[in-house]
This record gives sequence, C-alpha cells and structure tokens, in this order.
Amino acid sequence: MRKIILIAAAAAFASSVALAQGPGPGGGPGGPGKGPGKGPGWSFNGDNTRGWSMMSREERAEHRNKMMSMKTSEECVAYVEEHQKQMESRAKERGRPMPGMPARNMCERMKQAGRIS
Repeated sequence: MRKIILIAAAAAFASSVALAQGPGPGGGPGGPGKGPGKGPGWSFNGDNTRGWSMMSREERAEHRNKMMSMKTSEECVAYVEEHQKQMESRAKERGRPMPGMPARNMCERMKQAGRIS
C-alpha cells in the first residue's frame, strides 16, 4: 500500500513540474521567446480576440481552430468581422459593454508571418 502511495505521489509531482514549466521555444507569432505565442504554435487570447471574456473554454478552442484553418487574409478578415458581430450581439444580450478592438490584429500578424496569403 505504501508503495502505491509513493508511486502516486511521484506521478503527481512529475506532472505538476511539467505543467509549471509551460511551453518551450517555438514558432509562434514574434518568434521564439518573444511575447505572446512564444511557445509552440499561435496564441489567441484577450489581446487579439474581441469578446474573449464572453467566450467559453470550448468556444475559445473552436475559435483558435478556425483561425488556424484560414488560408487567405480575406477569409481571415471575413471570419473575424463575423465573430466580432456575434460578440457585440452577445454583449448587448448580457447588458455588458463590448470590449474595445484588440491590441493585435491577428489576421495581419498571420499574413506577415506567412501563415496565410
């Protein structure tokens, strides 16, 4: 019994250490070690997604997946505009002010990085 407890404790410790380390260097926006997105992949958050605070965890994941599926700047801009309209409607329904425009334009950043054409 004691052996099982020690193994469970070791496994819990190891996983917490791995989670605490966070993402390593990668190819996100800005390149390795440079601000948001410094880990592997792209970072979508409240700095670049209007209405982020009104989205569920599932909606945020869906938004990220949709953004990553974009092929062209026009497709990206059209999706972002539609998303912003949905978030404006949601804010109005909830009686909340709509947050201002994001600090970062992800469509432009993705285009500059060659992620979309």
